[in-house]
Amino acid sequence: MKTYPLYLNGQWVASDATIPVVDPASGEAFAEVSTIDRDGVRQALEDAQKALPGWRALTGIQRGDYLLSIAAEVRKRADDIATVMTRENGKPLNQSKGEVNGTIDHLRWFAEEARRAYGRVVPHQTPGKRHLVLKSPVGVVGAIAPWNFPLILSIRKAAPALAAGCTVILKPASATPLCNLLFAECAEAAGLPPGVFQVVLGRASEIAAEMLENPICRKISFTGSTPVGKRLIEGAAQTCTKLSLELGGNAPVIVFSDADLDQAVEGTLMAKFRNTGQSCIAANRIYVEQPIYEQFLTAFSEKLQQQPVGPGLEEGVEIGAMINEPALETALNMIDDAVAQGARLLCGGERWGESGFFLAPTILADVPDGAGCMNEEIFAPVAAVTSFDDEAEVIAKANDTEYGLAAYAFTNNLQRAWRLAELLEAGTIGINDGVPSTSNCPFGGFKESGWGRELGIEGMDAFLETKHISLGGMG
Repeated sequence: MKTYPLYLNGQWVASDATIPVVDPASGEAFAEVSTIDRDGVRQALEDAQKALPGWRALTGIQRGDYLLSIAAEVRKRADDIATVMTRENGKPLNQSKGEVNGTIDHLRWFAEEARRAYGRVVPHQTPGKRHLVLKSPVGVVGAIAPWNFPLILSIRKAAPALAAGCTVILKPASATPLCNLLFAECAEAAGLPPGVFQVVLGRASEIAAEMLENPICRKISFTGSTPVGKRLIEGAAQTCTKLSLELGGNAPVIVFSDADLDQAVEGTLMAKFRNTGQSCIAANRIYVEQPIYEQFLTAFSEKLQQQPVGPGLEEGVEIGAMINEPALETALNMIDDAVAQGARLLCGGERWGESGFFLAPTILADVPDGAGCMNEEIFAPVAAVTSFDDEAEVIAKANDTEYGLAAYAFTNNLQRAWRLAELLEAGTIGINDGVPSTSNCPFGGFKESGWGRELGIEGMDAFLETKHISLGGMG
């Protein structure tokens, strides 16, 4: 079993304390990773602080060139990184390859944005004064990433922070650290200066506590659950540490009778079952207008049952293993709860295979509003479907949640599309589009789905401070 060291201050550091990495397709550990304690995190922050002046002094073009070099290294090793990602996460290999390609695109996008940290000149109102607005890097950044998209969501944080002139300490999820360590190898091969980018692993509570309490860490960017995000908010209140938070979701899908049925089925299938349903923006509640309800269910069920299930490294697999046993048990309990409340089980609803953490892809029809899967993030290959009769009613239902990360709708009525775009309470809305995220558009949520935005021009601005400079004696 291979033991992976951590990347700290330009060095690969092994430790006696390690954690296992489990293949969700088999349930067996296949690697282990070194860890550090809170003192080690403190040292990493100090090294990042020492590296900060030299990194921030580079021009945006120079920092962008580093990111382009890293992107080139990732491309060289794309197949290896994707294979490792599938082994630690369980997702199908073609989806891991897509995630690596998306990572490269993020790096390239922020490499170009590095030269665009624009300030402005403000017309003066008092004779003898001139006013400037400048942007400067916030400082040392702690990035805490999740397991479901283990590489691309790390780089959504690291790439813009590096482009802005910040130094970064990345804490990947304990379940999926390996692809991030391979990324660190790419950063080293690209010649990134020591201390500019580091990878730490250990007790999440200790790492977060050090990042929150140590004044060196000026910003934390976190993707994960809303309850954990709220605990970070509580901790940050003690030090006024800046936060960016991408938290939970409860995304509705609304399918109107005027939609292209094939497009709606394909788009909903993608929005629900991509990444084995383990996505913050995954379709969680599917509302279908009554005139096409049964037709949609038939087509949706037939299409889903054509999707191959199995270990992610097997050829042609589209739906892989869930991340672990507790996640699988939670999904099975949600299915039982919905059926007990009157939902129809159209397919799935049980474990798949004899090993690993597989759930047979599931469709529940006629799911009542009170079922747990209509109110909690499912995070599994389970589709909860119900019907509706009225546009205003379904918009109200779609918005009746504390979350607001994403929403989807399928319609060929342009006026309705505009109404939905304006009235749905979500940070990303896909209209006739089941995969709306892209590097050059902002990503983030309303309400309890988070604070701030990643990607787009907003993505780098999250790591910049704004300064007002007033110049007197200019008359």
